[in-house]
Amino acid sequence: METQEQLKELVKQKYSEIALQDKETNQASCCGSGCCSTEVYNIMADDYTELEGYNPDADLGLGCGLPTQFARIKKGDVVIDLGSGAGNDAFVARHETGETGKVIGIDFTPAMIERATQNNEVRGFNNVEFRQGDIEKMPVSANTADVIVSNCVLNLVPDKDAVIKEIYRVLKPGGHFSISDIVLEGELPKQIKEVAEMYSGCVTGAIQKQVYLEIIEANGFQNVTVQNDKAIVIPDDISNNYLSAEQLAEFKQSGTGIRSITVYAEKPLAEKNCCELGCC
Repeated sequence: METQEQLKELVKQKYSEIALQDKETNQASCCGSGCCSTEVYNIMADDYTELEGYNPDADLGLGCGLPTQFARIKKGDVVIDLGSGAGNDAFVARHETGETGKVIGIDFTPAMIERATQNNEVRGFNNVEFRQGDIEKMPVSANTADVIVSNCVLNLVPDKDAVIKEIYRVLKPGGHFSISDIVLEGELPKQIKEVAEMYSGCVTGAIQKQVYLEIIEANGFQNVTVQNDKAIVIPDDISNNYLSAEQLAEFKQSGTGIRSITVYAEKPLAEKNCCELGCC
C-alpha cells in the first residue's frame, strides 16, 4: 500500500501529463484517466460555457461540478481556488469578484501552475495569481479568504481532514466555501469499484458522503449544505466489458453508487469560547 507521500507523487506525475493535454483528451473520462467510451459525453464535468468569465483555454475538462456557480462570490472578495489547474474556476471567480477583488489559485503540480500563469498573462489580469503548494499546507496566511472554491480535488488528497482544517484557517471569520467533489454512497461491489477506478481516476480516493460531511462539521463549520447532488453513471459500454448483465442490474438496483456533490459551509464569525462549549 502506498504511503501518503507516494500517493501525492503519483497525483503530481499524472497531472503533469494532463497539463499538456487538451480538453477533448481529458473529457473522454474523469480526471484525464484516458479510458474512452463510445457514449459521447463527459460523465463528470458540468457545462461551464454559460458562466460569465469562462475561458475555454483554461478548461481541461477535469471538474465534477460548478462550485463557482454556487459560491456566492461578491465584488471585492478574496477568493482562493484549491487545485486550480489551468485556471478555469479562478477566471470565473475573477469575473464575479471584479477588479477590486483578488483570486489566488493553488495547485500541487508545477506544470499546471505554468499553464495557468500563461493563461493569466494572455488575459492581463493583475488581480489573479497562481501559487504552487500543497492544499494540506496552503501557502496562504490565516484569515485571508472571503470564499474558497474547489472542483474535484479533495478526493485526490489522502488527508482530507487536514485540508478542511486548512480551509478553516485560511478563511476569514464569516467566510465560506463551495466545493464540488466525488463521494460514495454505500459499499461498491468489488467489480464495480475496479471498473470505476479504471474509468475515472477521481473515484480512487473518494470517501463516503456522510463521512465527508461529518469531517466538515467536526472542524467547526456551520450551515453545512449540499448545494448540488448528482449520480455519476459509468457508461454501459464500459461496464459491460467487465460485468455480467446480472451483476450490472443488481448494482443499479442496490441504491449504492458514486455521486458528485457540491457542499457549502461557513466559518463562524467568532470562535466559541470554553463556556459556550459547556466545559466550564
